[in-house]
Amino acid sequence: MPRPVVPAVPIPPRLAARYARSSAGRDWLGGLPGLLADRLEQWHLEVDLEPGSFPWSGHGGLVVPVRQDDGSPAALKIAFPHDEAQVERHALALWGGRGAVLLLASDGASCAMLLERLEAGRSLAALPIDEAVHVWGGLVQELGLVPDHRPEWQEFSHIAARAEQWSDDLPADWDQLGRPFPRWLLEAALEVCQTRGAVGRRSAYDVLVHTDLHFDNVLARPGTAGATPAGYAAIDPQPMIGEAGFAVAPLLWNRLKDLPAALPGPALVERCQNFSAAAGLDPDAAREWAITREVDNALWYFRNGHRGDLARSLWVASTLAGNTLAGLPHPHSLPEPGQDG
Repeated sequence: MPRPVVPAVPIPPRLAARYARSSAGRDWLGGLPGLLADRLEQWHLEVDLEPGSFPWSGHGGLVVPVRQDDGSPAALKIAFPHDEAQVERHALALWGGRGAVLLLASDGASCAMLLERLEAGRSLAALPIDEAVHVWGGLVQELGLVPDHRPEWQEFSHIAARAEQWSDDLPADWDQLGRPFPRWLLEAALEVCQTRGAVGRRSAYDVLVHTDLHFDNVLARPGTAGATPAGYAAIDPQPMIGEAGFAVAPLLWNRLKDLPAALPGPALVERCQNFSAAAGLDPDAAREWAITREVDNALWYFRNGHRGDLARSLWVASTLAGNTLAGLPHPHSLPEPGQDG
């Protein structure tokens, strides 16, 4: 039987530009049409894309709206193969649609997943912060599963192990890069690694953590109205095991323009406290993890020449540490993640 003809699916320009920078990325882009055709055939799907429109895409993959053989809508995601993409399906399988997008099928070899279709145009980024707090807090409580006997748990790395790695890597990177920010901020991050990392090794604290739970990674479910946790689902989890407060950080380096122009620093700390309280988390743990995560981000941005992103990470990290660095732009002037020209 001849293979069915698959309509051409255009690659979003930003995704193509990102992966055209390396030979591995170019190989993946070149193989996308074949991967797409294989999964459409395997799962009996039809592309459900408006003529002339692009599919959705994130930093690491392509998401194509499709129809299943019974006519029901779904989304076919094909990710660039990397560690986070390989474990995403295991976290979604554990959550089973509670708090996160429902996994309908997966193919580990091609990093492909068939997912319930959410409303890409309705995320927490469109909600006022006080409404987003309520939704986000409810989702985190659903997502915070305690490890059990299921084999998927063996696939995730531990936050405490990441902290131990940072204890070695952060000072070495800071020194190698010419000490791009004051030593006290580096030491603040290392202290968190030593204290929170040790806490994270106590199994009673371990849960499954969505480590990239920012506003754009929470989408509305179709047919729902109102800002309730049941009406939204998390996507792109980058899952790890460990202390739940690790999840708060991405909320603090996004939507900085929503902070008041006057005294934005105290407002950032208050945001950390409010989201932590809504999710039943320790606000001090959340704040401390955010400091370390942003110091790590700052070193990466410095190494790769992302000056706007670097300034944002330094503002957030130093502000949460209680001593905002002098000479940084006002947070309203800083780019959102992914927008640093």
